[in-house]
Amino acid sequence: MAKLEKGSKKLLNAWAFYDWANSVYTLTIASSIFPIFYSALFASNIKHVNAFGFEFKSTALITFVTAFTFLVVSVMSPLLSGIADYVGNKKSFMKFFCYVGGLGCIGLYWFSLDHIYMSLLFYFMGLIGYWGSLVFYNSYLPDIAFPEQQDRISARGFSLGYVGSVILLIINLAMVMSQETGEAKMEMMRWSFVMVGVWWILFSQYTFYILPKGVLNGEKVTRNVILNGFRELRQVWHQLKQNLRLKRYLAAFFVFSMAVQTIMLVAVYFGEEEISWADNSEKTMGLIVSILVIQIVAILGAVLTSRASEKFGNIKTLISVNIIWMAMCFAAYFVVTPIQFYITAGVVGLVMGGIQALARSTYSKFLPETDDSTSFFSFYDVAEKIGIVIGMVIFASIDQITGSMRNAIVFLFVFFLGGIILLFRVPKTNSN
Repeated sequence: MAKLEKGSKKLLNAWAFYDWANSVYTLTIASSIFPIFYSALFASNIKHVNAFGFEFKSTALITFVTAFTFLVVSVMSPLLSGIADYVGNKKSFMKFFCYVGGLGCIGLYWFSLDHIYMSLLFYFMGLIGYWGSLVFYNSYLPDIAFPEQQDRISARGFSLGYVGSVILLIINLAMVMSQETGEAKMEMMRWSFVMVGVWWILFSQYTFYILPKGVLNGEKVTRNVILNGFRELRQVWHQLKQNLRLKRYLAAFFVFSMAVQTIMLVAVYFGEEEISWADNSEKTMGLIVSILVIQIVAILGAVLTSRASEKFGNIKTLISVNIIWMAMCFAAYFVVTPIQFYITAGVVGLVMGGIQALARSTYSKFLPETDDSTSFFSFYDVAEKIGIVIGMVIFASIDQITGSMRNAIVFLFVFFLGGIILLFRVPKTNSN
């Protein structure tokens, strides 16, 4: 087909449609059905598994594996960014990670404790595939959209992803709840993983068909090209020394983001293990409904937080949101009943949407005048991923040592307190 002009409606819609394709991974695999499935593999009186020469608490094992995966992502992202900047065929890289992720999701159909290493490999493939493809997907934005179009088309992608993922989750929920026995419900969960992989690979084909290969410039993948992403991060690090406000804000973000991302990734495991559900049927329905509540309320939270920041300023609003998060860590320790969990999920959704949207826009506002905002956001993303690794390792360690996720959740209070203290130190205006 003929090459579409930059800014064309068809090209922009094709790019945004990849969100429809890949967002099912984050909702079904990362956030809802897989955590329920994984927890259900363990008998009520046996919550440990032997792997890598150690005996792990079930929730600690999956948290450690997730932390390791994000560590790989944090190292891999600058490498991929360097390649994306200098090599024209972005689409091949994006396809590769899409297919790795999609096949990993399909492979989860065979997830079992008897074949734990192969099972965890499929889980690893899904997570790596999702984040790896996002590096190249995001790098397409300045190539296909003019600056004045980028905010709107990015939001359109988010909306498509939300709608698509919720549609598939509702279908999967209907499949699971249509079955009478626990074994039949587990089989439907396995098929939901296959559906995620097929959905992801199938719907991405339209995006791959329309998107150009990339901005060809004749560069080959050399050592200098591969290491370019790390050089860009180092340059950003040196520039931060000249920008006190941005440096202090990034330190605060790094600390409170550890706790936010960790809670988001372990919330369903906490609900499965620590809440007193009447039976497995109520538990499955309750956990998935709570995820939908979080998703819906998060949109309202983002809007309310945005309006609050307009009135009170970004930093004051972030401090207030962190105080709510801190209170939620204490409250979670005492959450026992399903209704308490639903209320907690609603509050988490409210502050989750708010803190994510405001944290990124605040960072954007504090950036210096530069033509290289990509490098600054690459630094931001790497800082976020490393924060996730640290937060999840600490959480998993406390869970493993004490045998309770409640203790681990309460400990995250420290990160929110640290983030609040550091936010108070962010100056109103930049000074060297």
